[in-house]
Amino acid sequence: MTREEKVQYWLDIANYDLETAEDLYKSQRWLYVAFMCHQVIEKTLKAYWSAKREDIPPYIHNHKRLAEGCGLYGELSDEQKDFINAISTYNIQARYPEYKEQLARVLTASTCRYLIDTTKELQSWIKQKL
Repeated sequence: MTREEKVQYWLDIANYDLETAEDLYKSQRWLYVAFMCHQVIEKTLKAYWSAKREDIPPYIHNHKRLAEGCGLYGELSDEQKDFINAISTYNIQARYPEYKEQLARVLTASTCRYLIDTTKELQSWIKQKL
């Protein structure tokens, strides 16, 4: 696979996940909206990694570590850093039963709309850097 194909691979599945988040929002499945937003940012960061580095992105889910590893973290605004740190937690919380109930109590329609909209903004910003 060429570098461009690798980047496009990650972007394609990130876009698919964003569409999935929107569909889950319409069906009011808040827990999984948050999880899919996490996935969008993770995969978009892996696209950036693939564009900037020769090695494959690591099998990790921590946005900060991915952004640091591909040299993007220092370019993020404080708000973007706060967002990637916050949304990274949804990967764990959405997957494990002991956290699902707690997370389900704090996720609302407005919270999830914010997550989707901010995810779109950050994804667009990262794509512009490619």
